[in-house]
Amino acid sequence: MQGKNKPLFRLLEKKLRQDLKNNKPLLLLGPRQVGKTTLIQEIIRNIKNKVEYYLQNPSTRLEIEADPGVIIRQIEAIDGNPLVFVDEAQKIPEVFDSAQFLIDKKKATFILTGSSARKLKRKNANLLPGRVTKYSLDPLTWSEMGFITGSTIKELSVNNINKNTSYSFKESLVFGSLPSIINTQDKESFLRSYTELYLEEEIRAEAISRKIGSFSRFLELAANESGTNPNLTKLSNESGVSTPTIKEFYQILIDTLIVEKIDPFLKNARKRILASSRYYFFDLGVRNAVARLPLTQDTVNTQKGVLFEHAVILEIIRRIRALNKNYKVYYWRTSGGAEVDCVLDLGYEVIPIEIKSSKSISLSELKGLHSFLSEYKTIAKRAYIITLEGKKEKLSDKIISLPWHQL
Repeated sequence: MQGKNKPLFRLLEKKLRQDLKNNKPLLLLGPRQVGKTTLIQEIIRNIKNKVEYYLQNPSTRLEIEADPGVIIRQIEAIDGNPLVFVDEAQKIPEVFDSAQFLIDKKKATFILTGSSARKLKRKNANLLPGRVTKYSLDPLTWSEMGFITGSTIKELSVNNINKNTSYSFKESLVFGSLPSIINTQDKESFLRSYTELYLEEEIRAEAISRKIGSFSRFLELAANESGTNPNLTKLSNESGVSTPTIKEFYQILIDTLIVEKIDPFLKNARKRILASSRYYFFDLGVRNAVARLPLTQDTVNTQKGVLFEHAVILEIIRRIRALNKNYKVYYWRTSGGAEVDCVLDLGYEVIPIEIKSSKSISLSELKGLHSFLSEYKTIAKRAYIITLEGKKEKLSDKIISLPWHQL
């Protein structure tokens, strides 16, 4: 299956195939170009009794927009229990009602994909609660790019499912990990086109075209602030729109799956914890292009710490989704300056994780980890430092340092 002209294996594939074998309806969400359509097409390739609706096709979309019930009539005319694949379902939220009718009548099994929860929320779409299993697909994980040499944190353990491509980890820090970027020759043009297409198709479709200039300025500023606690007042002043509008813009990015919102870890805190959220763009290449950074290896040299932290945070989020776990990701920072880049909440235990781009780590640099372990000693039994270079090392009874490819 894998190769230059074949899709890469995806971690979610096995789970989706199993659910489909059990006739479970599926909803797969994810940003544009992460490979949703390719993955589903591969999974259903050998299924004969199937019907496919590609709503990005204008003629198909116009037909169903004019009469959403046409899906019901067409499927009811087919013998057996067909598989129905609806791609980009958010374009016509009414298709979810047709899907519910057919699912409840046991006349079809559905797979629906979508790239924007905003359209569905705005139109109060029926997301088939209790009827579909929802999954999220992200850009490629390190195991999907063949980067893993070992997994130290057993709760996030994965193995390589594709051979190491010619694409390198350092390239991924610049160009990101959208599947199409791997074999694209002109990676910069691809990313520039992606961001322009996103602005044109997604943002104008969100009915804020009168604010598109302000949104474009905000988007560039937000990309540069990605991974920080953004100063909303500063963003308001620099983009020329009000603070409430800045909050609205961030919500658009969340709903269209362009940014990941990371909240502070606040459980049972005795110390004063900073409570504002952080936002990470879903892909480093998209973030760098939107921020108008040079898409060259020089960017790694000038922003090594920022890019590496992004890469690790995004990898943890992607693994949680690919493994279909209910873990939560937070950050922790006190008013006194103690900070932990990532707190992995397993439900029964929390794991603080510090991210360092330097090769060697001294215990004096780990005040945040020590403070967190002391504050939450009943639920935090171990801590990790993820490094850009170096080897796995036990720094104390509770703290292990490991290179990124052994996460």
